[in-house]
Amino acid sequence: MLTGAAARLAAVAVLLLAAGAAIGAAIAAAGGAIAGAVLVGLLEAAAYFGGARLALSTLAARPVGEVEQPGLYRLVRELSKAGRLPVPRLYLSPAEQPNAFTVGRAPRTAAVCCTEGLLAALDETELRAVLGHELAHVSGRDILPGTAAAGLATLITFPAGLARFLPSRAPARSAAARSAPGPSGSAVSGDALAPSGSAPARGTAGSGLGLLEATLMLLLGPIAALVIRLTVTPAAEYRADAAGALLSGDPVALASALRKIDAGTAELALAPDGRLTSIGHLMIASPFRAEGFAGLFRTHPPAGERVRRLEALAGYRR
Repeated sequence: MLTGAAARLAAVAVLLLAAGAAIGAAIAAAGGAIAGAVLVGLLEAAAYFGGARLALSTLAARPVGEVEQPGLYRLVRELSKAGRLPVPRLYLSPAEQPNAFTVGRAPRTAAVCCTEGLLAALDETELRAVLGHELAHVSGRDILPGTAAAGLATLITFPAGLARFLPSRAPARSAAARSAPGPSGSAVSGDALAPSGSAPARGTAGSGLGLLEATLMLLLGPIAALVIRLTVTPAAEYRADAAGALLSGDPVALASALRKIDAGTAELALAPDGRLTSIGHLMIASPFRAEGFAGLFRTHPPAGERVRRLEALAGYRR
């Protein structure tokens, strides 16, 4: 039986197939309708099977073993046993922003990713509570819809990301200019690791979105955002907070962790470019500032309300 999120994702997939067929028919009559539907179907299959890999690669996450992160593995193993879940694969992203997310198609293929910033910002009880939240997404069957939606959104905005690698007619800047911070964040591969307003992590010259990339994002971004917002709702985060607090046995620790994560994401907000906007909904807290174009992709409820509910669950009165 489909969960609410899975049913919404299935409906979105059908709508995209219909849209692809309609566009194909408008371009090349009946044969075009079939070709359009087939093309969209292939994109949906790629999102279903490759969504997790796309999300992990966006934050340059790498798998970590128990020898490297024994404490992290111990916490995940304890929580998995308590929740009667398979132990997920663990990944670590070099991003300084404190955040975490879980991807996969089923509990047996789940992967939990933490940023280095998260491990540095939280104490053990807070980290355990955050991992409980992530495993609650697994037990609640939220990971497939969220992962597939991230894959679809990434593929929809792919032409915009590709545009940045096209030759530019702008004169090349000096090495000193290239190392200076840009006005709107990084604009090259590796952007996911650089906070908004910082210098590019690596790659070519330039900062911010190029004209063609920005134009394509204006056209394709709202479609990708609609796919995400039709699939993912704030209610999923509230449910994972409550279930994760019960799994870890410490709602106060999760509330404390959310306060730190909210402060960290505000201080080290990531630049909302194509691929990153497509996976922001997977994270425990939105990695962007709630303004401008990034607001289209925002699906997280307010941190203050999440903290209030967790403290109420712990018996606090206000």
